[in-house]
Amino acid sequence: MTPREQHPTPGKDEIALLEPFERLGLDRIVLVNTAAQAREACAALIDHAVWGFDTESKPTFFKDQLSDGPHIVQLATAQRAWVFQLFDPACRDQVAALLADDRHTKAGFGLGDDTRRIVSKLAVEPAAVLELNSVFRERGYRKDMGVKGAVAVLFNQRFLKSKKAATSNWANPHLSEAQLVYAANDAYAAARVFDALGLR
Repeated sequence: MTPREQHPTPGKDEIALLEPFERLGLDRIVLVNTAAQAREACAALIDHAVWGFDTESKPTFFKDQLSDGPHIVQLATAQRAWVFQLFDPACRDQVAALLADDRHTKAGFGLGDDTRRIVSKLAVEPAAVLELNSVFRERGYRKDMGVKGAVAVLFNQRFLKSKKAATSNWANPHLSEAQLVYAANDAYAAARVFDALGLR
């Protein structure tokens, strides 16, 4: 036993028995793909010190196939989420400026790959990024939590993730409702977890 107390991470079977986590509906999800929409999103986000953060990239299916993602960047507060599509250069520039802003914490899970892809695609290093898995490790959880484990531990609820949405085409200019809900809630759950950890 290490000096720090170790906490068990809930397994799939345990999580499956929990009540579902209440996700954001489409009425609280904002799709952003133009410069004007990005300016509105920036104005709304700037009032919040912490954003839940995630990205989505079109999946690769072959060995050595390189992804040109991310195709989506998601930022969320505990009330609302913004899903930014990156095909418009002006929208991309706004997202890059948000991610480079060190006055706002971007909290999420498994962000190493997301960060590398953002540096490659947007030519900015995301600032003030908080890897929530690291917070749980510091608190005695040995394994990476991920959003499912964190929601189970903190809220005693089951976070629903659609495999079909996860592996869908995120480069498609027309995202489905299922894609929007999936993408937005990854960032929203991270924002909720941050709040529940009492990190402010």
